[in-house]
Amino acid sequence: MSQSGKASIKKGKPSYFMSILGVTLVLFLLGIIGWLVINANKLGDYFKENVEVRAYLRGDLNPKDSLALMNYITAKPYVKSIQYVSKDQGKKQYMQEESEDWSKVLTENPLPNAIYFRIKKQYVNLDTLTNIKKDLEAQTYVSDVKYPEALIGKLNKNIRIVSAILLAIVIIISLVVIFLIDNTIRLAMFSNRFLIKTMQMVGATRGFIARPLNIRAIINGAISGVIASSILYIIIVILEGSVSWLKTIHDTGLLFLLFLVLIVLGIGITLFSTHRSVVKYLKMRLDDLY
Repeated sequence: MSQSGKASIKKGKPSYFMSILGVTLVLFLLGIIGWLVINANKLGDYFKENVEVRAYLRGDLNPKDSLALMNYITAKPYVKSIQYVSKDQGKKQYMQEESEDWSKVLTENPLPNAIYFRIKKQYVNLDTLTNIKKDLEAQTYVSDVKYPEALIGKLNKNIRIVSAILLAIVIIISLVVIFLIDNTIRLAMFSNRFLIKTMQMVGATRGFIARPLNIRAIINGAISGVIASSILYIIIVILEGSVSWLKTIHDTGLLFLLFLVLIVLGIGITLFSTHRSVVKYLKMRLDDLY
């Protein structure tokens, strides 16, 4: 009986390696999808927080009134950053953006002094920006307010479409991940079915039989989660080193949360599948195991 039990344990050991490998690959796939979702959201936030509103000032405005208007706008909850742009600075910026020099055509600079400011991501929608524009244009010191209206409309629409697509992908992949991990663990436990039944036949309780297998499941699940997270982290570091804009949307906190979720999922699903398999084999008759 003892030799038979040892033989069963030895047969079960390779299956643990294969189950760890299988769970690791599946969790890595889920991690890739999770990272893409994080980057999509962060990229949307990055574009939103780079939307610039320009408040053009009256030509006869003195520095004191300009400062008062700056303070008025700065105090608003929607302002992320703000700067005063003189007409000369505006001309230089225009020439850099448009690659045009009107010095040969115009003797005077037609651009007014202005206040440029960027707004927080939660305020980047057409309704809010319309209200901001109305409020500023009602100020005596402001002659006009401009912002990229068409761009904001397309940006919000595209973000909603991409978010919906990614959400659907995440749901599908999550279901596939649970199914694949469950099947992997069940196949690994299949090689231990005689050991489980033998222990039951010699009088071991369900808890005594399940405890070491559950502990092994927790360890294997944690190992799979850690390996999947480590591989994913290495790939992210390589990609961020090659693609510079990925660094601008890097979020250490969300990445850490993603790695933690992968480890918890690895442990949870592996433990659930293992315990379910143990209970299943305990309820089966010996003849049905063949």
